[in-house]
Parts: sequence; C-alpha cells; structure tokens
Amino acid sequence: MDKKLTKIDIITSPSKFEDLKEELSKIGIAGMTVSNVLGCGMQKGHKEFYRGRTVDINLLQKIKIEIVVCEVPVETVVETAKKVLHTGNFGDGKIFIYDVANVIRISNGAEGRDALQYNED
Repeated sequence: MDKKLTKIDIITSPSKFEDLKEELSKIGIAGMTVSNVLGCGMQKGHKEFYRGRTVDINLLQKIKIEIVVCEVPVETVVETAKKVLHTGNFGDGKIFIYDVANVIRISNGAEGRDALQYNED
C-alpha cells in the first residue's frame, strides 16, 4: 500500500445532495456511500405545529456521504463540497476527514489503492 487512503464524511441537507454528487463526479469521485441520517448541531432543531400543539423537532433530516480517496486530492474534495454546500447559514453541514489504514475488496482480496479501482475480474 504505497498511497495514503483518506475517508471523507460529508453531512449536509438532503436538498443539496444532487448538486454535490454532480460536482464530485466532475473531479473524479465515482464511488460513495450515501445514508439518510438524523442529527442536530448548532441549530438545535426547530418547532413545528401538529394538531394545534407545538412540537420540538430536535433531530433534523440530513444526508451522510462517505468517500474514500487516494488519487483525488483531499483538498479538492473539501473545496468542492464547501463551494456547493456553503450558504452561510446554520445547517450547511460538516466535513470530517480520517486516515484509513487499509481497504480490502472482498470479491478478489485486492487491498489498498487496488481495492478502490474498478477492474473487471
């Protein structure tokens, strides 16, 4: 494993996902894992009215995009996400960056960078 592997988690509003996915594709990001999640941060939710009563909604709908990169620079992914997601308001999201020790493709045992590349086995 000669190249560094990095995992980038992006948590943001579901309404921004298609724009983000399109821009990530333009910089060479082909693979990602996407999950619908609930969360709260600085905005701490909001109030809604349901059947005449005020209800606190503490956990908001978010989307979590998980990407592992080795060829595309981490800074390029981060700058692309910031450009697409930034509105200047609470709720724009968060980006988390982690070092990855290894990746193993289960189907053929490939490891590291080779496990992230598309190869017809």
